[in-house]
Amino acid sequence: MDEKIYSVSEINAFISDIFDKNKILRNIQITGEISNFKRYPSGHCYFTLKDKGGVLKAVMFRSRAASLRFEPRNGDTVVAVGRIGVFARDGVYQLYADLLLQQGAGNLMLAFEQLKRKLEAEGLFADERKKQLPLNPRCVGIVTSSAGAAVRDIITVSRRRNEGVKLLLYPVKVQGDGAAEEIAEAVAFFNRNRLADVLIVGRGGGSIEELWAFNEEAAVRAVAGSEIPVISAVGHETDFTLCDFAADKRAATPSQAAEIAVTDAGEYKHKITVYRERCFAAVQKLISEQDHKLEKLNNSWTFLDPERLFSDKSLRTDAALKSLLMSMEQIMRHSRHRFEVQTARLDSLSPLAVLQRGYTVTQNSDFKVVTSAEQVRWGDELITTVADGRIISIVQSAERR
Repeated sequence: MDEKIYSVSEINAFISDIFDKNKILRNIQITGEISNFKRYPSGHCYFTLKDKGGVLKAVMFRSRAASLRFEPRNGDTVVAVGRIGVFARDGVYQLYADLLLQQGAGNLMLAFEQLKRKLEAEGLFADERKKQLPLNPRCVGIVTSSAGAAVRDIITVSRRRNEGVKLLLYPVKVQGDGAAEEIAEAVAFFNRNRLADVLIVGRGGGSIEELWAFNEEAAVRAVAGSEIPVISAVGHETDFTLCDFAADKRAATPSQAAEIAVTDAGEYKHKITVYRERCFAAVQKLISEQDHKLEKLNNSWTFLDPERLFSDKSLRTDAALKSLLMSMEQIMRHSRHRFEVQTARLDSLSPLAVLQRGYTVTQNSDFKVVTSAEQVRWGDELITTVADGRIISIVQSAERR
């Protein structure tokens, strides 16, 4: 047995946690009759829902109460949508209402949730199906009533932002029998004929019954299947329809849809002006920097005394030439010395040098050198070469040793 003693706060927190974890109680629809309704200066609404068998305390905070389309009165039968939670301070459970629908709207809300779950399961609302809106559409297709304020708002805003954008209206019923089918056919018509770059599908605000055409399956599937990007602009900021989930982009109002679809030409012109000024400033800065560089170069010693560019090279050239001449002179001296040595050696071996010492060379008439007495006979003509000429003689006798 658990012997721990709990505080009141702990017990209330424990019970509150049980309520919070129950999926059914987190999102529940309850029908009943309003009693003890009171709206406080803070904007919060406190009331009781009752039927023949019991009562349930309820509260609707200011952020949710601001979207009420009717002023609840005691005795009204409503459908309240919200969660059941525990108010820990008083230790009581109550309904925290997010939405109040008048009698008869409950069935529509149930149908809304059922169709939403069905289409969501098919992936019609998946983010990966969403298409990018064109940056600069040339033509905007409008699917709405020709008599409503929505089309006037779209035209006014579009013309203010960019007068050059073409607007094509396909007028349709936006509520009542056959409205959903007309909306679906309009979207299909634009897609078949490729008449627009982006579509705005919507209407002004209204009750859940008045907006119901944009919750019907035909219209929702047409919006989801459109090859042309679609902006859903149904109702006011607090209204949501299934077309909002299926569209590529949701706008809170038709005017906002026009602002999303049509690029502001004035803003483009302003950007172009800014970019042009930036480019001009950048070019001016570049020119100024180049002028500064040019002035710096003009005042540099390179231009003022260009000979300095070659002075070091001239000195190096002179030194190299001097070194070359000295090397050539040394080579010439060495070559001349070798030549003189070789010449002296040749002179020492020259027959002329021998003749200078008193020797002679004798040749017969065939210019063959005579080296033996046996080579000549009496009467042969001999040619004797001496240092300073030749002597021609006739052999009188030849004696052998």
